[in-house]
Amino acid sequence: MAKYLLLKHYRGAPASVNDVPMDRWTPAEIEAHMRYMRDFADRLESTGEFVDGQALAPEGAWVRYDGEGKPPVTDGPFAETKDLIAGWMIIDVDSYDRAVELAGELSAAPGAGGKPIHEWLEVRPFLTAPPTVTE
Repeated sequence: MAKYLLLKHYRGAPASVNDVPMDRWTPAEIEAHMRYMRDFADRLESTGEFVDGQALAPEGAWVRYDGEGKPPVTDGPFAETKDLIAGWMIIDVDSYDRAVELAGELSAAPGAGGKPIHEWLEVRPFLTAPPTVTE
């Protein structure tokens, strides 16, 4: 099994087919989208492929260490970036192909008009330690 992070973007990814921002959806459209996401996670939980997932608010800040005894430096909320993460899901699957298959399914979550968003999802494998080489 290999773990993958599926990243949903507010913006920064190529535009989806049904490119209507969520703040313009009706309450029923938002509920249908959230239900799809919950049902998807529940199904993956039943197969043992779901690890965790969360939606994220668009607010946030960049934070950086600024030296011993100094407070962290902040910049934000994301003032100069085009890329904001809307949410994420961690899956634990048998292969990269399965991760791509599930990301494609997640991309079909309904949006405006109840039609699939066809949004782009970023699929990122977790970094693993290289195998130990013995002679």
